Amino acid sequence: MTTTPTDKVTLRKATVDDIPVIHRLAWQVFPLTYQDILSKEQSDYMMEWMYSPDNLRKQMTEEGHTYLLALADGDPVGYVSVQQEEPHVWHLQKIYVLPHCQGLHVGETLFHGAIAEIKRQHPEPCEMRLNVNRHNKALGFYQHMGMRKIAEGDFDIGDGYYMNDYIMGMEI
Repeated sequence: MTTTPTDKVTLRKATVDDIPVIHRLAWQVFPLTYQDILSKEQSDYMMEWMYSPDNLRKQMTEEGHTYLLALADGDPVGYVSVQQEEPHVWHLQKIYVLPHCQGLHVGETLFHGAIAEIKRQHPEPCEMRLNVNRHNKALGFYQHMGMRKIAEGDFDIGDGYYMNDYIMGMEI
């Protein structure tokens, strides 16, 4: 692609009616993102854990996740999810962009949209955190966006699998 799609990218809050769209986008992005980092078995396990339609519905209706969809010319090209964890701490749970739109500022649009959504729900100063796999090339993106490493850990996600992450944070 030779043009930057952000000229035409809009964000909108996702609803439970968008679960099939998020599910489809996740299958287009997540396994490719982690193909050199995670085993296929762990990737498949994590896809079920995070992106099955039932789990997406639970995130949206019971766990307080707010999803935003990025649309380029009306077509979904990415998503972000935020969730309040503590009174003044929000977690950017997920941010993914279709491969053909990566590097074209869609991720920045989603990142800034996540901050705007947090500020809409929580106008007071707070911290936004996220977990990123220590081998994920997106680490540089998050640092470029102003986040800093505040911790690291190996988090048991069940079935003998771990997420080996940095925890990034920034004040907003």
